[in-house]
Amino acid sequence: MAAGAPTAALVALVWSSLALAAAAQKYNAIFNFGDSITDTGNLCTNGRPSSITFTQPPYGETYFGTPTCRCCDGRVIPDFLSSKFGLPFLPPSKSTTADFKKGANMAITGATAMDAPFFRSLGLSDKIWNNGPISFQLQWIQQVSSAVCGNDCKSYLGNSLFVFGEFGGNDYNAMLFGNYNADQASTYTPQIVSTIANGVEKLIAMGAKDIVVPGVLPIGCFPIYLTIYGTSNSGDYDSLGCLKKFNDLSTNHNNQLQSQISSLQAKYKSARIMYADFYSAVYDMVKNPGSYGQLSNSALHPSIHARRGWPRPSQSCLFNASSCPVTSTRALRKRVGRVRRPVRKMEQGRA
Repeated sequence: MAAGAPTAALVALVWSSLALAAAAQKYNAIFNFGDSITDTGNLCTNGRPSSITFTQPPYGETYFGTPTCRCCDGRVIPDFLSSKFGLPFLPPSKSTTADFKKGANMAITGATAMDAPFFRSLGLSDKIWNNGPISFQLQWIQQVSSAVCGNDCKSYLGNSLFVFGEFGGNDYNAMLFGNYNADQASTYTPQIVSTIANGVEKLIAMGAKDIVVPGVLPIGCFPIYLTIYGTSNSGDYDSLGCLKKFNDLSTNHNNQLQSQISSLQAKYKSARIMYADFYSAVYDMVKNPGSYGQLSNSALHPSIHARRGWPRPSQSCLFNASSCPVTSTRALRKRVGRVRRPVRKMEQGRA
């Protein structure tokens, strides 16, 4: 498969969610929301802090030729979507110089669904290193839209595409890296999913009609979880070597999210609210890594190799742009408070 295949696979999934006819719809703009999976630079609108890993090489090396504050060595999902619809790459919404007439990206690394008081109530304030929850991102889109179309935005936004998320991944990271187990974290799923659904309703109230809502990823396949929470009990793993209890948490979230989306679809007949199944797309990358270009078997965590009869790899960072494995669980635990999720090496060159 061509370079950039992992990202392209998720883009194709969003594209299929839109169910557009051959004569593809022309959108005024694309407005994206979310976290590090789709952030295009909101942490760097006032410069590139050297303390942030993805402001340094090799990030950005394969497409832009320099770090762009994307958590990737190339483009991320909204970049591909913009190209697909003939629109420019989305500028970060916090930019003070960008033109937002063709869209904006509210996504920011570390973003959560829930607000800071939620995490304070759980004793997890130290696990949230950036405050860009859904409520903030909704404020940013209101500011952007006011700058573009003033007080009469419903028609303009009604002919724009909205990608809302994924959200929830960082909420669960904060809990799971803060001594909550998967069962305890799952008790907060209804609140997280309701917050996402309420955000969708606020976009509809603004005039949005086409909204894609992605689910969360199979975190039980992530190297950070496999490294920290790996066990000697084979029953804790699925057939691919992923930790079942963490993937069950993601699946439960996605099931509840789809239920909420169904309710929204019934309530708002004039809107197209579509679920994007990121979980299945990423799980297939673990199952069939050779089908995704440069994402080879050596990119997978050793526990996955062991359960599939493959030789142990020398590198263990799935989707890691820097290809730098953590040398010990102790070192990884020290970094847990500021780790979002494994960085994705998505392309080797221009697609």
